[in-house]
Amino acid sequence: MTLAVLPIDPAKSLRRQLPLYAPVAVPAGFPSPAQDYYNGPVDLNTHLIQDPTSTFIIRVSGESMTGVGIYDGDEVIVDRSLTPTDGSVVIAILDGDLTLKRLRMRGGSVALHAENPDFPDIILRGDANLSIWGVVTICLHHVR
Repeated sequence: MTLAVLPIDPAKSLRRQLPLYAPVAVPAGFPSPAQDYYNGPVDLNTHLIQDPTSTFIIRVSGESMTGVGIYDGDEVIVDRSLTPTDGSVVIAILDGDLTLKRLRMRGGSVALHAENPDFPDIILRGDANLSIWGVVTICLHHVR
């Protein structure tokens, strides 16, 4: 798996507000009559990013996280200021290589869990060098 890191520079980021239509949610089932509710613009920077100085967008390559809806070519928003906990989806550096996995910490053991049954979990041994680079907060999935 290869990951491309795309930094977010708040001083240079494009501030583009997009319209938000609410309080109606679009049904994904059967069509319903359209409703004209406009709830003002949404700034995606403030809507999706908690801490711009610690947040990056990373492009994903690989299929190990498809079980949670993260696919090859998607981008994930990663916040380095968050503390990873058991169950967090994280960007980890394992023995010098970046990987995207779910962090599992149980009974003193640590594992990096793939959300695809075709990929084995990575159980950390005493000689493994693991660093959690950041916590994934949002997946930007591309509709294909």
